[in-house]
Amino acid sequence: MCTVAISNSPVFSPSSRVSSSIFCKSSPESLTLTHSPSASSSSPKSSFKFRLQKPLPPASGLIRASNEDGPTSSSTSPTFLKRKRPTRLAIPVAPLSFSADQSTPCVATAEDRWKEVEVEGDGYSVYCKRGKREAMEDRFKALVDFSGENTQAFFGVFDGHGGSKAAEFAAENLGNNIQNEVEKSGEVEIVEAIKQGYLNTDAEFLKQEQRGGACCVTAIITSGNLVVSNAGDCRAVVSRGGAAEALTSDHRPSRPDEKLRIESLGGYVDCRRGVCRVLGSLAVSRGIGDRSLKQWITAEPETKVFKIIPEFEFLIMASDGLWDKVSNQEAVDIARPFCASMDKMEAVVACKKLVDLSVSRGSVDDTSVMIVHLGRFCR
Repeated sequence: MCTVAISNSPVFSPSSRVSSSIFCKSSPESLTLTHSPSASSSSPKSSFKFRLQKPLPPASGLIRASNEDGPTSSSTSPTFLKRKRPTRLAIPVAPLSFSADQSTPCVATAEDRWKEVEVEGDGYSVYCKRGKREAMEDRFKALVDFSGENTQAFFGVFDGHGGSKAAEFAAENLGNNIQNEVEKSGEVEIVEAIKQGYLNTDAEFLKQEQRGGACCVTAIITSGNLVVSNAGDCRAVVSRGGAAEALTSDHRPSRPDEKLRIESLGGYVDCRRGVCRVLGSLAVSRGIGDRSLKQWITAEPETKVFKIIPEFEFLIMASDGLWDKVSNQEAVDIARPFCASMDKMEAVVACKKLVDLSVSRGSVDDTSVMIVHLGRFCR
């Protein structure tokens, strides 16, 4: 500890007759300075005391011990403190992997792993590519051996908006919900079962209190039939002997029947710069989610049943990232040379070529393309 008494400083006393004294006592922890006025001082309030904490050692680890308070000061040699190297952290890197049914990527890190996804499945191939958004909002699902039969299957492409939560939820739950409804009512009522499966999935997602929504297109192959459903602007197109045939109709507010439905519910459709939007906000009129617009955005799908005939070669299911830039016939013409055989590698190449064509024409949207070999399920 160091005690300092200062009495001739003009700050504390104007008298030149006041003496000063310094008393020092070293302390490893702090310095204490005390001002004591001389006996001639008339103000007892002039004494003060304060404590200064001793500064921490330099960050470099070099400490010099010295005493420079008196004429007999001496210094010791510098002492170096070796800084211990921190322990190396072992950070595991989780690779991109897929669930058992090889349909929805299961990742332990951010959604950015969805930047580019490629899957070669039993009778189907998928290629997804992220657009200009920070996160991929498309998802897909494929359940081969649907309901325990190897000639039955469920396929779906889901295009999220306002985030990926709705698309992700639909991909994980819609197929199972439809299957549960089919088991209750039987395949004779499959159209109604699919409708209820969509509505149940929508209700369950709304309970999650998550934002955003998702457009959906699904295909169920069962008993030699192809049952195609959609809610939104994802689309399914079949190659019928090389001719493209759209099996779904996009749900957009510009459709006269959709506009009429929205207006009959008290809403309105606002068209700006060639794009019609529900209440000036959403460019699709059906889908799962969209809590804030649920009064006008229904999750009820349109469903059609087709008998699979030999002329049905393959099915293309894709998000609007493809269909906004590539026509139905163009898609079939590009994919058909790669889908003549059951070679999965060639089908994946077809999916990639379709996505690349869309991007080359200026698409900035997420794009997912799935090609299903219908002959695989008609043995």
